[in-house]
Amino acid sequence: MDTDSRNSTVDLLLINGMVLTLDSENRRFDSGAVAIRGEEIVAVGPSPELTARFRAGKTLDVQGCAIMPGLVNGHTHAAMTLFRGLADDLPLMEWLRDYIFPAEEKLTEEMVYRGTQLACAEMILSGTTTFCDMYLFEHKVAEAAKQAGMRALVGEVLYDFPSPHYGSVQNGLKFTESLIEQWRGDPLVRIAVEPHATYTCSPQLLQQCRDLAARHRVPLIIHLSENQTEVDEILKRHGCRPVAYLEKLGLLGPNLIADHCVALDENDMELLARRDVQVIHNPESNMKLASGIAPIPRLLEMGVNVALGTDGCASNNDLDLFGEMDTCAKLHKVATLDPTVLPASTVLRMAVKNGAHALGLGDRIGAIAPGKWADLIVVDLQKPHLTPLYEPLSHLVYAARGSDVRHSIIHGRLVMEDRQLLTLDIGEVMKQARRLSRRKDPC
Repeated sequence: MDTDSRNSTVDLLLINGMVLTLDSENRRFDSGAVAIRGEEIVAVGPSPELTARFRAGKTLDVQGCAIMPGLVNGHTHAAMTLFRGLADDLPLMEWLRDYIFPAEEKLTEEMVYRGTQLACAEMILSGTTTFCDMYLFEHKVAEAAKQAGMRALVGEVLYDFPSPHYGSVQNGLKFTESLIEQWRGDPLVRIAVEPHATYTCSPQLLQQCRDLAARHRVPLIIHLSENQTEVDEILKRHGCRPVAYLEKLGLLGPNLIADHCVALDENDMELLARRDVQVIHNPESNMKLASGIAPIPRLLEMGVNVALGTDGCASNNDLDLFGEMDTCAKLHKVATLDPTVLPASTVLRMAVKNGAHALGLGDRIGAIAPGKWADLIVVDLQKPHLTPLYEPLSHLVYAARGSDVRHSIIHGRLVMEDRQLLTLDIGEVMKQARRLSRRKDPC
């Protein structure tokens, strides 16, 4: 049992649950307990021992439930909840250039704020405690995430053409730097530098983004090799594939978070592994847009850290990481015709520990252990579709749903209790989203 010797009083005590620590030893406690003081976990162990040691301001008896680290959504565009179902069943480039970019030209601060509120509600209700976002008006994304009590890594999307938010790209770089300064040191919200993609950013812009991220020691995020069309376009423009192109420009490194990485050859993968690039896999979005199947088993075999993301609701169309895990595991089994590929334990770690590492938070979240920030979820296992229970990790990947999450705790704060959001008025959030959707067709 892990204990804390400073005193015996804690703010929150979870008892009688199956604790899945996902720590380096993959410890489990059943019946187990977790003690939380302030924003940190102070102890984890057998429930009888922790209940005897600690007095709690609040105790939650979670018998019949699993206590696990919160899920990490490694890539999304939160405010695109307002575009859910807007332009379905289209190829990526047509979807992006003919529908999404025109719709985004009409975006407002309010739309981004309200759309992000809706996304935060959806993510909390389905077990996500941390998300990584790329979009416009990202100061409103940061504000909405903070209000919802969610942990977030956010950044303003940068590209060569004028933005409906900041105008010229130079203004975008200045705005990004101001965001970094504004949110520096915040316990929940961090800022990244986020050029959109190799085909929407000039070499000069990509290098400016690289230098800005390095200067402030923040992550650099980009869509990379999302489909073969992108690869062909960069080959035509620059004479090399997107991954090699970023290597020439000096962008590949441990602080680079590369979203999608579908159309890769062996040299691409070797570069990503050698430079310790963080890869975010978005299987459902890639499937819906027919972008292809990313070579995730091979990347993992080569030692690349691969995490999971949902992408935005215009190309998924939800933010449920439990569903994403199920899709991920099954997609790669059928793609390789090997049922042993990406076992449940691997996929669960992609959605938790690997996501935390990719976002630069691996030392603070992604496992249940003393000294970690208390980002936890409680999953109700007493459901017909989760009965009987032989192996909990398997159930969490192949059978559990976002709606099975009963409680959510972020940075030591209870943000959902018994399926009730405590930081957002869900009725008002949905009312405002419906109001905005009734405006003239954004396309």
